[in-house]
Amino acid sequence: MPSTRLRRTATSALAVALTAAAAVGGTTAVTHGTDAASTAETTAETRVTTTPASSPALAFGGKGHGGRTDAERAYRDLLDHDDDAKILTAAHRGQWRDAPENSLPAIEAAFDDGAEIVELDVRLTSDGVPVLMHDETVDRTTDGSGAVSSFTLAEIRELRLKEHLGGAQTALTDERVPTLAEAMEVAADRGLVNLDKGWPAREEIWDVLADTGTVRNGLFKSDAPVAEVEAFREAHPGALYLHMISDANLASFDEFGDDQPVGYEVVFGTEQDAVARAPFLERLAGGSRVWINSMWNGLADHLTDEASLIDPSRGWESLVTTFRASMIQTDDVVALERWLRTGEGDRAPRGSVRVQAEDFAPGGEGVAYHDVDAGNRGGLDMRPGEDVDISDADGNVRVSWLRGGEWLTYEVDVPRTGRYELSARVSSPYTPAGAYTVSFDGGTESERVAVLSTTSHNKQELQASGVVQRLTKGTHTVRVSLPDDAYQNWNLDYLQFDPVSR
Repeated sequence: MPSTRLRRTATSALAVALTAAAAVGGTTAVTHGTDAASTAETTAETRVTTTPASSPALAFGGKGHGGRTDAERAYRDLLDHDDDAKILTAAHRGQWRDAPENSLPAIEAAFDDGAEIVELDVRLTSDGVPVLMHDETVDRTTDGSGAVSSFTLAEIRELRLKEHLGGAQTALTDERVPTLAEAMEVAADRGLVNLDKGWPAREEIWDVLADTGTVRNGLFKSDAPVAEVEAFREAHPGALYLHMISDANLASFDEFGDDQPVGYEVVFGTEQDAVARAPFLERLAGGSRVWINSMWNGLADHLTDEASLIDPSRGWESLVTTFRASMIQTDDVVALERWLRTGEGDRAPRGSVRVQAEDFAPGGEGVAYHDVDAGNRGGLDMRPGEDVDISDADGNVRVSWLRGGEWLTYEVDVPRTGRYELSARVSSPYTPAGAYTVSFDGGTESERVAVLSTTSHNKQELQASGVVQRLTKGTHTVRVSLPDDAYQNWNLDYLQFDPVSR
């Protein structure tokens, strides 16, 4: 379970003086279901207040809750650097599981799912307009081709965004490439925006924030030399800034002196990195937020989203309790928010049965499974002597390189007699990704179940099969077979059997 500090509202001083109630509407700070505004004090310790609170650029719209919008609460929480401050969730490229990455619906969905921050990527068109795009080119995420900087705004708006994380075989949507101004208008009352990739266009971005009245929503970010950062901050009082720090630029912390950024994005390849050691993190957390990424290996050692789903102590919990994270950027907003509320990872629902793909039955080739190639291409030695391809993808252990003609057998312990529907947690960037059939206790094979693209080999999704089977209490043999006349290139994390109405 996470410590109580994850869910407590800060009761000590907020590190900001909000000098005009009309601009910000009170001193509310909200965590998961708790409001301790009456105990929060305000001080005048940060440069954020050096721009008059009456400035339109720094005034929240006040449309939501009598001036107390979600964005305002997120802003106040951002400026709370106490040990018991609320842990903030940042959605990587928005909620791309529900909509195209860096799209307006992805921003809305991320806030709907509980994120206080959406991380967006900003680049300039040839006519100098900031738009949302992660890559230097539009190829992966749209139906176009070429560098973002080679398109005018009018030209790039003609392109259609691809589903989720994009990719060569990913379906198109009707969504278009958004401008930063459109994104900030969506975020204005909803939350904060981390402006990734945007430092080279910081002046153009500032103009957008000022024009849309969202200076307090936007978080600039870079690992630029401190002198360059300070010049920008001096020219633009009120700018919120996160500094990216690793062993490569460790000295930047001392270079900021007493004028510390609102937060640091800490990146460490291993726990042995100097930036990840407790004394240094203690100094960072003393006056700034600590932002840590959990999307994949190497951003914070092996402390990832996928590892957290299996055991939170191998991911999010460790980031908070050992590495002082007070902001976590994730590719799984729903799961992180659930952990912050309950302390639970990805547990099977009550009454359901889950079987990990690597836990196939004993017996070897031709008895428990059939694999079309020799050896374990995945390289993860969990089943010594077996030829099934088992791999570790950012903390997710799964059976990989699934191909036509292969099959796997599982022994499934059913706790209660009833009807169960099968789902499979899978991943693949391909369309089609593959198909499988299921048989129970040597019986007839089911109809084929299509495996849908998740737009990445390393991003898993639980997909319902539509196969429902009555199972009696006890152990049953379940065989998953891949037809050899269908294209097959996907990965299997686990099978899940959920009870359905009798």
